[in-house]
Amino acid sequence: MSDFLQHRSTISAPRSANASRIATAALSLALIATLSTVGCHKPLTDAQLTTNVQSALSGDSSISQQPVQVAVQNGVVTLSGNVTDDTARSVAAQDTARVSGVKEVVNNLNVAGLAVAPTVTSPAAPTYARPTTRQERQQIASQGTLPPPADNTPAPPQPTFKDVTVAAGTDIPVRITQTLDSATTTSGTPFSGVVTREIDANGMLAIPVGAAVSGTVVEAKDAAHFKGDSLLSLQLNSIRRHGQVIPVSTDSYTDQGTGRGKNSIEKIGGGAAIGAVLGGIFGGGKGAAIGAAAGGGGAAVQGFTRGQQIRIPSETVIRFHLTNPITVRSSEPASADSSTNGPSDGLQRR
Repeated sequence: MSDFLQHRSTISAPRSANASRIATAALSLALIATLSTVGCHKPLTDAQLTTNVQSALSGDSSISQQPVQVAVQNGVVTLSGNVTDDTARSVAAQDTARVSGVKEVVNNLNVAGLAVAPTVTSPAAPTYARPTTRQERQQIASQGTLPPPADNTPAPPQPTFKDVTVAAGTDIPVRITQTLDSATTTSGTPFSGVVTREIDANGMLAIPVGAAVSGTVVEAKDAAHFKGDSLLSLQLNSIRRHGQVIPVSTDSYTDQGTGRGKNSIEKIGGGAAIGAVLGGIFGGGKGAAIGAAAGGGGAAVQGFTRGQQIRIPSETVIRFHLTNPITVRSSEPASADSSTNGPSDGLQRR
């Protein structure tokens, strides 16, 4: 019996050794395959990343028609160009941050022709963008982009949201984006525009520059049909903030062409000053050109003699006033130079 057990042990030993060698060989092959797979995964070049980001932006129907330029340096993507509103600006940065291989997104897009402070979005949290530092803004201005982030860059902190209330009576300066004329405009005609200055509340940004607004011509009278009493009266209906439409109630901006000095655009130092007001000068540009033309002839808003029409040109800045408070949810601190009661930006309420 002992001889049989000894013989069986002698046979089992080689079998165990063979099994061990087979397992070791299989493990080695698996390790080689894994290393080969990892070695084949090469980082994307800046050119490939540029193509991928452009494809992502063109594939999003909400911003596919926006003229967004893409520049990539060492995986850091800089967006530049001009979009219609702050929502399109935010969506472009979020779409870019979701593209594989993107390290950071520098959002240098302008909104409706207005320069907006650049922001940086991290792929780790593409929904939230942090303001750029002064050093980063200087580098963007001189080189057009930022260097790639350090590998030990901490994740951005989660934003803290607060409900803030914009008080009744707050000025909302709006640059309208179409021409309104008492000869052709009718009551109920909608108009659109953008906010020209940050509106803050309790130290938080309530309404950003470039926020799109919509309004209605609540009353329009043609001088030819109302015995010379031409009239245009405008009100705001809503403000769009980060994709959210906020209903608002404002007083009316009214201009009535019933003769010299009555409810008409105030002359300040002659036609050139009128042109400056009507142009809604906000950093120069196209608005200034419109203002100069209006000032030269003094005929852009014709409310000085009986029977003349009233015309408010595109890019005119009009200040509306909230008649009811509005509450918004914000996580952005107000800029140091923002103010809800700053100097006049353009036409005043009549």
